Amino acid sequence: MLENYLIVHKSILPDYFETVLEAKHLLEDGKAKNVMQATKMVGISRSTFYKYKDYILEPIRISDGRKAVISMLLSHETGILSHVLSRISEAGASILTITQSLPVHGKASVTITLDISGSELPITNLLKEIDDCVGVENTKLIAID
Repeated sequence: MLENYLIVHKSILPDYFETVLEAKHLLEDGKAKNVMQATKMVGISRSTFYKYKDYILEPIRISDGRKAVISMLLSHETGILSHVLSRISEAGASILTITQSLPVHGKASVTITLDISGSELPITNLLKEIDDCVGVENTKLIAID
């Protein structure tokens, strides 16, 4: 996911990028009731807000209270899922949901939703740790919020 982003110093960006962030903060903090009010408060158009709102992130907000959905294929052997769950717990993440398919050809598809707000380990490192577990294949980040 993060491979599509660049970290750029805000001093070289047009002012409206930072203004879009201000409007997002007003909405998140409840200081503005809707987009029209937030954009009016910071002095940008709604079209500018909508054009950039999903593409401007602050590094500190990327790691704030997040949920992640990951999927993987597990070999149908005793203890593999338990080992994966232990790795997740050791990383400081909490498991919210687990969905597992019936094994087909000795493999089961597993989707896990995590609360990663308590984890100090970056999600990319957590995915690598899970993928390195014996019996785990094709670990993917499906979504992050």
